[in-house]
Amino acid sequence: RDLVIRTTLNANAQAAAERAVAALLADAGAVKNIGQAALVAMTPDGAVRAMVGGGSYAKSQYNRAVQARRQPGSAFKLAVYAAALESGFEPGDVLKDEPITIDGWQPRNYGGTYRGEISLTKAIAHSSNSVAVQLTEAVGRDTVIETARRLGINTPLAAKPSLALGAGEVTLLELTGAYAVVPNGGRGVIPFGIEEIRSRDGEVLFQRSGSGLGRALSKGTTEKLAVMLDSVVRDGTGKRAALSVPVAGKTGTSQDFRDAWFVGYRSGLVAGVWLGNDDASPMKEVTGGGLPAHLWRDFMSRYPP
Repeated sequence: RDLVIRTTLNANAQAAAERAVAALLADAGAVKNIGQAALVAMTPDGAVRAMVGGGSYAKSQYNRAVQARRQPGSAFKLAVYAAALESGFEPGDVLKDEPITIDGWQPRNYGGTYRGEISLTKAIAHSSNSVAVQLTEAVGRDTVIETARRLGINTPLAAKPSLALGAGEVTLLELTGAYAVVPNGGRGVIPFGIEEIRSRDGEVLFQRSGSGLGRALSKGTTEKLAVMLDSVVRDGTGKRAALSVPVAGKTGTSQDFRDAWFVGYRSGLVAGVWLGNDDASPMKEVTGGGLPAHLWRDFMSRYPP
């Protein structure tokens, strides 16, 4: 029978997302060996306003925003810093950004640069791998995984030293939902796309109810994370995502440039973008602070507050 389905999608946001993705792939796709892109945008409570699962639905119906599990790189550090703050660390606490060894494994900062003594706020802004691993070891890998679960990340995560650097796999939808927890006041988010289903005669067959996962982070932790994520765009690796309105977010790049991400928010809207190839072949030095941040900014500019 005929059904009337009311979705959360916004036609203007969807058009803006499709145009931004198409423009980036047309401009830099071949040059940088970027085969695919995905984008998800939602309100802080999880209502999906736009979703692009790839460069061309006609060529591939595989939805990379929902189905693809990829390594988030440093974009996973949201869970690391949230766990650290919940465990008693403060944004101004100072650790040493230096070469370290954990169980015979030696994580390296991007470019091999170390900054010495550095606050946690500057460490996340400049995406220090050394500090993220130190924090994970200090609070416990299981604590970081448990925090990720509260944030809404449900994909399998192994308690290995490389956990801190996003060696596990996530979907773009769940990672974007995790970042939505911050502007949502610390409340966990379940992304959704359908609000109501009615029969042709007006009978209500489904109506979304509930408000999400409950409290995921304390109010104090959420406020501190917001300031720290703001520093990423203001002073750190996410500068290319800056807008004329306040913006906060985090970059992410997986090993050998196989995945590049930017996930962040401005007033009323949270969005995540991913660039990569279906066969996991490397891109040409594409990092989260480069083209993903540019794509994110382009989308937000096309769909202003």
